[in-house]
This record gives sequence, structure tokens and C-alpha cells, in this order.
Amino acid sequence: MDYSQALAAAIAASEAVVGTTSPNPPVGAAVCDANGEIVGVGATQPPGGPHAEVMALRQAGERARGGTAVVTLEPCNHTGRTGPCAAALVAAGVAEVAYVHSDPNVAAAGGAEFLRRAGVAVTQLSGEVPTLRPWLRAVRLGRPHITWKTAHTLDGFTAALDGTSKWITGESARQHAHRDRARRDAIIVGTGTALVDRPQLTARAADGTLYPHQPLRVVVGTRSVPGDYLCYSTIDECIRELWDLGCRDVLLEGGATLATAFLQAGLVDAIHAYIAPALLGAGRGVLTAAVGASISDAKRYHMRSVTQLGDDVFVELGA
Repeated sequence: MDYSQALAAAIAASEAVVGTTSPNPPVGAAVCDANGEIVGVGATQPPGGPHAEVMALRQAGERARGGTAVVTLEPCNHTGRTGPCAAALVAAGVAEVAYVHSDPNVAAAGGAEFLRRAGVAVTQLSGEVPTLRPWLRAVRLGRPHITWKTAHTLDGFTAALDGTSKWITGESARQHAHRDRARRDAIIVGTGTALVDRPQLTARAADGTLYPHQPLRVVVGTRSVPGDYLCYSTIDECIRELWDLGCRDVLLEGGATLATAFLQAGLVDAIHAYIAPALLGAGRGVLTAAVGASISDAKRYHMRSVTQLGDDVFVELGA
């Protein structure tokens, strides 16, 4: 069977739920009937709700019998707030299951072997599902995945000498950043940023309305900060508590002191850089201290994408 069309449908379904599923992964699933026609598509619902496979099976109904399920992540094999998806696939009479990523969560893994023992053909597909990157890395590390977001001039400054910083980037870049916020579990800033910039840390559409999903608003530092933020004194405390709250995909927005501390601690898993075609020559830099003593010590990341947003450039990097 050619799995490409079903996999594309499963990935598209997972895209639509990113930011709403933690601590569960944003999984997508597509069910094809015995003739290879897609008859059901689903994605993981918010915690406590059905998983992707169950949603797709509900849509497929009896047409799932003798068919194929294509899933972005190995079907789970444990009972938590919902039953095991591997058992649901067997009960539906699916003849084959294809999945991309193995489940790194020890408590939920083993779905592929359960399916094989039940007589279901199992295929692991090659490739990577981008929507699962943060969750997979978070589970392997036992802490939230951290993406550092920065907006700066071509020569690396986030503010001018007089302290002005609005707006370095244009409207297209800012709206892109807000849409990204709506896909995260939490946004972290330092007390300096919270006190000076008074950021709302909300995800807003172009007309100012809030997106349906809003991340937790988090401040790290020892100074008192007014407002209804979640406040933590140290990075370690913040990371530990956010994990316990179910956060798996977190955005670090600044300022430079906190970003430097996260980098020096080896806690930055990805970088989202919004670069404006502007030069200042001096001002407030993206970092406050060295994170490598020489070129050989430089922290290097893999290029994932480069996108033009109006006059600005968005660069996505991963560890």
C-alpha cells in the first residue's frame, strides 16, 4: 500500500491540535478501508479525551474492518484516562497499522508488539513528523522542550541604545510569532523583561482578539513582579514545576540574561529567530555573556527552515 496520502492526512490532523494535548503528544491518524480509501481521520483530543486512533476509528465506523490505520506515533498500549489505542485498533478489525515514530514513553510503549501478537500486520515508516519533535525530545529528556525565540536586527541587537525595541520586526513576523505562541504550553520571560516591558505574553490575532488556546505565562527570577504570572525563583524550579504541570513544549522569550542562562545550562533545544533587515551598530544584544570560549566551543544547531515574512526573515533551528 502507498501510505503517503494517509500519512499526509494524519500529519495535517496533528497540526491542528498542536498546543492543546499536553502532556499527551499531538498525534494524527488516518484509517483507510480495504480498498485503500481514507474513511476516517482524527487527532489527539485535550487531556482526558480520545486519542487520535479512536477519533479516526469513530469516523471510519465499520469501514475500518480489514483496512489500514496510518498513525504518526506508535499506538499506545496502556490504560490511563483512556483505554489503549492498540486494543481499540484490534477491536475495530484493522488488518494493518503503519506508524512513523516509536513511543519513547516506557509506560505507553509496546503497542506495535501487541498488534503483532493479535495478528495485525505492523509497518514502521521512515521519516520524521515535525509536530512530534518537541514532545519526543521532552519525553526522552524528562523535561519540557525549550524553544528560544528572539527578534533582532541583522547585527544581533534586540533594542537600541536608548532602550527602544518596538518594533524591530514587521507585522507579518509579529503575527507569525503570535500564532506560534498559541501552539505552546507556556511562555517564559525573566523578571527584567517582565518589569521593563510588561509583556502580555498572550497569543493574539491581528485584530487583537485572543486565540482559543493560551499558554501559561511564566516569569523566572527573584524580584517581585506584579500580575498573574506563574513565578519561579530559579530555572531548575521552573523547569521541574512546568513538567509536573504537564508542559512539554515551552517558549523562552527573554530577556538576554535569562536566554544566556538557559543556553549555558544546555537547555535550549530549538531557536526561532526573527531577523529584521536593519542595522544598529550598538544596543542591547541577544545575549549578555559568552556561551562558548572559542569557535570550537560554539553551540551549533541544525538549520530546519528559512522563511521570508514581509521584509523580515524567520530562521528555525534545532538541536
